Amino acid sequence: MKERPSYLSTGILLLGALYCLLPVIWVITASTKGANELFSTFTFAPSTHLLDNISELSAYRGGLFWKWMANTALYAGVGGALSTLVSAAAGYGLAKYTFRGKDMIFKILLAGVLVPAVVLAIPQYLLFAQIGMTNTYWSVLLPSIISPYGIYLARIYAGASVPTDVIEAARTDGAGEARTFFTIAMPMMLPALVTIFLFQFVAIWNNYMLPFIMLGNDQLYPLTVGLSGLLNQGASQPAMYTSVITGALLSIIPLIALFFLLQRYWKVDFGGAVKG
Repeated sequence: MKERPSYLSTGILLLGALYCLLPVIWVITASTKGANELFSTFTFAPSTHLLDNISELSAYRGGLFWKWMANTALYAGVGGALSTLVSAAAGYGLAKYTFRGKDMIFKILLAGVLVPAVVLAIPQYLLFAQIGMTNTYWSVLLPSIISPYGIYLARIYAGASVPTDVIEAARTDGAGEARTFFTIAMPMMLPALVTIFLFQFVAIWNNYMLPFIMLGNDQLYPLTVGLSGLLNQGASQPAMYTSVITGALLSIIPLIALFFLLQRYWKVDFGGAVKG
């Protein structure tokens, strides 16, 4: 018997989708307005100044916005890739090796998932200041490499999707541990690794507190810190508000493109492996 759709559930989902999409719609429409239209016209009424706003933003201090965009791509791309590799190796080790303290390490990792990153920002700053690495790319990249949640996901997925018999067969054939991990385990873990990379990439891309504390040179800023500085200037220069909104619109385009590019790797494999 075919189940009837629940109008209440559908309505709640539509309201949730509308709640999430309204800010995005506002950013798109507001970025098309000129400085004199932003607060004087209907909120969701578009205008024709998008290209002018992009041109003005690009001209700000010799293209500093695009420097921020490149910095953000570096932090998120390199940090996300390294974090995925470390998570895969750690999760695989916790799932497939037996050693003393294994359960305790896993419990500590689970506790690490509950600790907000903002709590660690100041201790990390003090540690990096001791070794003279603040106000460098490394001060943002290195703390991004370790992701307790990524290690947790990799451990769960490796335990469910990488058969121990396959690993033993590879060892019998003479494959070393590194070769077994890179050529056998990692391809089997690909759906989970893509998910981990996406989570970490988005987290680093949107991270504000860590680079705000670590960096003092605006040439090293990511988009979050750079646009925040522009927003503060808007109090004395209202024309900067349109640049901030246009920058916010441009900053989400790479994230949307990445999600569409990698969505084919998600499917149901990750959920199926975890369930199994």
